Amino acid sequence: MRLPIRGTFSIVAVDGPEVGCAVQSKYFAVGSVVPWARAGVGAVATQAAGVAAYGTELLALLEQGLSPDEALGRALAGDPERETRQLGVVTADGRSASHTGSECLAWAGHRTGEGYAVQGNILAGEAVVAEMERAFLETRGSLAERLVSALEAGQAAGGDSRGQQSAAIVVERAGAAAESRERVDRICELRVEDHPTPIAELRRLLGIHLVWDALRRATAFHEPGRYAAGAALLAEQLGRLGESPVLLYDLACMESLAGDTEAAVGHISRSLELDPGLKAGAAADPDFAALRQDPRFQALVR
Repeated sequence: MRLPIRGTFSIVAVDGPEVGCAVQSKYFAVGSVVPWARAGVGAVATQAAGVAAYGTELLALLEQGLSPDEALGRALAGDPERETRQLGVVTADGRSASHTGSECLAWAGHRTGEGYAVQGNILAGEAVVAEMERAFLETRGSLAERLVSALEAGQAAGGDSRGQQSAAIVVERAGAAAESRERVDRICELRVEDHPTPIAELRRLLGIHLVWDALRRATAFHEPGRYAAGAALLAEQLGRLGESPVLLYDLACMESLAGDTEAAVGHISRSLELDPGLKAGAAADPDFAALRQDPRFQALVR
């Protein structure tokens, strides 16, 4: 009987107050076992003949103040199978380390630097981790976007030599719990459990997540005197993320409340063009009180 080996490429990284991990593998539901993150502490990837429990164990050791190298040494000290393990660790303050056991299947190896650790096994070659490192360092945007860019670059360089199956990303941010009604520091957790092109699907899901995160952040401005700032935030995200019916809809709401009725009519018109299912809600939405008597708005929601 052959125990499945997690031929995997992953990256753990930190960017400001955010820590996270992204991973892809020819392995079902890799996101349930490899990536771990804890706000204010760090992130861990546990793979190859991986042990999922190392995720929480290593994070606990980091929280106690151990360095990444010390934490890896402590966790693996009593493991008779440590040479079959591969682990990546990064702390919230940017220290990093990786372990690639001598019995991990070729190609296996890692790269580390300030704020990140990249590792992989059963890969097409060393270029996979080299390209992941390059892409992470060169990409701009949120940590989640940089992590997915690293996966895309690794796959373009050959990825897992056996192919693709699942991918995942998890990101936490210190202080996020106090900013959200969810009361947790986890700001992004996406999984593609089984898909012919899981990284492409992960990128699509991340695009949706970024839109909804923008809407969530804009709700803080939904009060008198702050509507224009909310509209500015949503307009910026519209330019960055591209057209989305719900993003256009909430932008129109903020503009209507701020008194910018011309812009509001234009944006609600485009929103309903892209998603006519929003029409009934717009007709009754009190945010559009300033447009209620405008013939153009009446025609849109009729």
